[in-house]
Amino acid sequence: METLESVRQAGRERLYPPLTNPNWLVLRKRREIFQRWISSLNGDAVDVLDVGGRIQPYRPLFEGRLRSYVAIDVIRTPLVDIVGCGEQVPFKDGTFDIVLCSQVLEYVPDPRVVVAEIHRVLKPGGSLLLSVPAAFPADSEQDTWRFLPESLRLLLRPFRQFEIVAEGSSISGFFRTICVCTAIFARPALLRGLLNLTIIPLLNVVAASLEFLIGSRNHQFSANFAALCRK
Repeated sequence: METLESVRQAGRERLYPPLTNPNWLVLRKRREIFQRWISSLNGDAVDVLDVGGRIQPYRPLFEGRLRSYVAIDVIRTPLVDIVGCGEQVPFKDGTFDIVLCSQVLEYVPDPRVVVAEIHRVLKPGGSLLLSVPAAFPADSEQDTWRFLPESLRLLLRPFRQFEIVAEGSSISGFFRTICVCTAIFARPALLRGLLNLTIIPLLNVVAASLEFLIGSRNHQFSANFAALCRK
């Protein structure tokens, strides 16, 4: 079983990834998006549900504003309050002000059921902060779905309004894919470690610089998308 410190460390590295992380580009962008959205939400004492919250990387973004924070996940860690799935959330209707669901829907058989449950347990006017992959190699047998903006619009129809944004442009999507594939396919482990310390940081810096200099708004190859949804 994972220790509390190891889980918290994993969460910190997800929120503030090192430049050696192949996912640095999208994680950095997701933090910026979620931070902006959370700061725009009303309420100084909010009830939050984290669906898939075994490491809770975005919990610190609510610092000073939490009344309660509940995590549900199919895998138990020291931070998980309820071992269960997003298709059957054991709370009554209208319990939470905010629901977080980051990089979870790709693993569930029917994402519509999870979205319906999230919608049910949100209070009227409550918000869902969602993040999903659009381009990423399959990483487990349970990995089932990838999402584009139009599929998200269909999926999120139960909500009265939503905003969908890319977690980086096609530039970062292209470079992030190279980084991830480099990390996956490099053999042996010694070579992978060397590339993580050299090539991957270089690719991350090049991609971030190009995005800043070019200001690309092309999202055809964005690697991830985030959504803010209002009930």
